[in-house]
Amino acid sequence: MSEPRKILVTSALPYANGSIHLGHMLEYIQTDMWVRFQKHRGNQCIYVCADDAHGSAIMLRAEKEGITPEQLIANVQAEHSADFAEFLVDFDNFHSTHSEENRELSSQIYRKLRDAGHIATRSITQYFDPEKKMFLADRFIKGTCPKCGTQDQYGDNCEKCGATYAPTDLKDPKSAISGATPVLKDSQHFFFKLPDFQQMLQTWTRSGTLQDAVANKIAEWLDAGLQQWDISRDAPYFGFEIPDEPGKYFYVWLDAPIGYMASFKNLCERTPALDFDAFWGKDSTAELYHFIGKDIVNFHALFWPAMLEGSGYRKPTGINVHGYLTVNGQKMSKSRGTFIKARTYLDHLSPEYLRYYYASKLGRGVDDLDLNLEDFVQKVNSDLVGKVVNIASRCAGFIHKGNAGVLVAKNAAPELTEAFLAAAPSIADAYEARDFARAMREIMGLADRANAWIADKAPWSLNKQEGKQDEVQAICATGINLFRQLVIFLKPVLPLLATDAEAFLNVAPLTWNDHATLLADHQLNEFKPLMTRIDPVKVQAMSDASKEDLAASQTDTGQAAPAGNGELAKDPLSPEIEFDTFAAVDLRVALILKAEAVEGADKLLRLTLDIGDEQRNVFSGIKSAYPDPAKLEGRLTMMIANLKPRKMRFGISEGMVMAAGPGGEEIYLLSPDSGAKPGQRIK
Repeated sequence: MSEPRKILVTSALPYANGSIHLGHMLEYIQTDMWVRFQKHRGNQCIYVCADDAHGSAIMLRAEKEGITPEQLIANVQAEHSADFAEFLVDFDNFHSTHSEENRELSSQIYRKLRDAGHIATRSITQYFDPEKKMFLADRFIKGTCPKCGTQDQYGDNCEKCGATYAPTDLKDPKSAISGATPVLKDSQHFFFKLPDFQQMLQTWTRSGTLQDAVANKIAEWLDAGLQQWDISRDAPYFGFEIPDEPGKYFYVWLDAPIGYMASFKNLCERTPALDFDAFWGKDSTAELYHFIGKDIVNFHALFWPAMLEGSGYRKPTGINVHGYLTVNGQKMSKSRGTFIKARTYLDHLSPEYLRYYYASKLGRGVDDLDLNLEDFVQKVNSDLVGKVVNIASRCAGFIHKGNAGVLVAKNAAPELTEAFLAAAPSIADAYEARDFARAMREIMGLADRANAWIADKAPWSLNKQEGKQDEVQAICATGINLFRQLVIFLKPVLPLLATDAEAFLNVAPLTWNDHATLLADHQLNEFKPLMTRIDPVKVQAMSDASKEDLAASQTDTGQAAPAGNGELAKDPLSPEIEFDTFAAVDLRVALILKAEAVEGADKLLRLTLDIGDEQRNVFSGIKSAYPDPAKLEGRLTMMIANLKPRKMRFGISEGMVMAAGPGGEEIYLLSPDSGAKPGQRIK
């Protein structure tokens, strides 16, 4: 028998500036299931995480709430910890990046990089808020887009036309914090010389550490040439001061991944049997895995391994990247009640419902996962209640009534029990590969076979026949043993169900290897319902409560607070124009011949439009509203045909289609009435 593996696992650190929602939970549930599987198999698997507690956003929110940043992050950490615990995410340690361990390690790693020549300094020019007396990150600057003239755009890109630019290119810039007009100011900054590690990263990222799709994306950045990375911020800033540099602070993304190390070190200090260097030292033979979302791949697959290499620590064994969560096929929306906080879900539904649904959908790739609420109800009710729990509820009563709850030592289906035993290696391989969807399919296939066998034997009918009671006991004993096998296979996903099943089965906590044995001449405890069906009314109540959360988050002006996915926002009126200006617009009916996503662009679709006498290529920032662009093909819309072609990174855009809506997934292409023809001018 092989020696148990030594594995350290982390999830990305949740930012200590808001509540956990179901999109976040996708990652933590995925990681927890994998960790539980490893422990189930007898491996030493340690799961650490922490709140990401630094940065300007936290400093400003604390100021707004009239509390210290330390009070804010303590409050948020308590909330996060409670949500994770109730979702059965079993961290071995959940720490904070605002800790002495992280301060020491961040300073140590920085000094090693500096002393090895991997840190550069130079003066940069940034916008400075003269009222708040602070330099402004791009997201804290708003102004008018220099390309299309749309107002109230952030400092690095325009949500209207998709243009990217430097903050200094914005027209009429304003501080999003104070409303003051920012001024340009020079400051000395510190840079990590990432290009020093180009060759190492080219080799390491192709070593099997990353999924192929992720490695291909990283290769694009590597092929384009790496740039030095700005790792400093000026006071005022909530974070760690850079050693020997008063008034200069580490950028939050410098110390955030070091927070993985700090959380583990904190655990080591409380657990004498754990050795920090055995997991993080250059010569470590332990395995190290990070679970992250695809939006932070560059930090984890470029900056982080380079920092570790340059400071003398080991690099990760693997970085497991997942996609985003959509709900009912679209980005989470507060107006639709699908921007669901973890706490709101827990107020209405069992955490194990969601754990199983995520498991049934999670493959090993980086595809987005859709939480379809109707499918969620149907799948949980059908699989968990209708298949798995149904086996125990069908058989337990006959055993208690006919044999005082004692499981007889008879196997009425040797071929079926052998099939369950033979399936274990494949299910284990699927878990190991993080292909939870395949594992669930195989487990539910076994559950189908068990239910079909019990239905065929029909113990409820046999029990009414004279002299068939022994056969009934053999059938039901076999059914309970098959149920036990399924519980063993599902335990990493459904730990509460497993605990309740263990109590009914009257056994010690089940391990993976227990699947190789059967219970015989064994006393069962009283059977109690192990899981109830999801009531769709509760799902609707959860959605309704999520809409109420939106109302509660609105500001005094009645606008929704700008806090992310699907937020509502009021667009200010644009400046008035003369009629002659409007009359110059050539508005045409257009037939969408082809619609496709643009590789490398988060928001753009490429539309091929028929406007009667010619075809046009138009890029439109409507991807979030139309995740399946092929459905647009054959549809009529309206476009501005005489807009000057615009050269974009992805090609030439020869016009603009017309759409309305507050943004995000709530964008609606305008369509002419039926009977319109491609190329007709709209007057």
